[in-house]
Amino acid sequence: MALSPPTVIRIAAAIIDDGAGSILLVRKAGTTAFMQPGGKIEPSETAAAALARELREELSFDVSGSRVIHAGRRTAEAANEPNCIVDAELFYIRCPGPFAAGGEIDELVWLDVGTESNLVLAPLTRRHAVPVARRLGEKMRERRPD
Repeated sequence: MALSPPTVIRIAAAIIDDGAGSILLVRKAGTTAFMQPGGKIEPSETAAAALARELREELSFDVSGSRVIHAGRRTAEAANEPNCIVDAELFYIRCPGPFAAGGEIDELVWLDVGTESNLVLAPLTRRHAVPVARRLGEKMRERRPD
């Protein structure tokens, strides 16, 4: 019996950097993997609009006062949906918070992208978001005036 092709889920996800080398990760209720805040892009929305809506719902965070940098489009296996792939628009935001877990979010953690961690990370986070955060975080720190 042939396997059916994976379902593609379009999402917008935020790489939120605290400015000191850590990124904010969330864990949704009933799951084990930590991932970027964000979520599915509705058919009538842009990726940026979906990101703003999801961050408001998940973190009580209004992105309108923040510099949001499009960090590319990446794909990876979905962490919580079997036989699915996420097609993600990644956005980089530098903001130390505060953030409050809301909606379907059970837990928030800051991950130091320069050290190893025992956290269970979603494939998109491990393969793409962490390396992007390292690269963009270093670039942003280089630009910071002394």
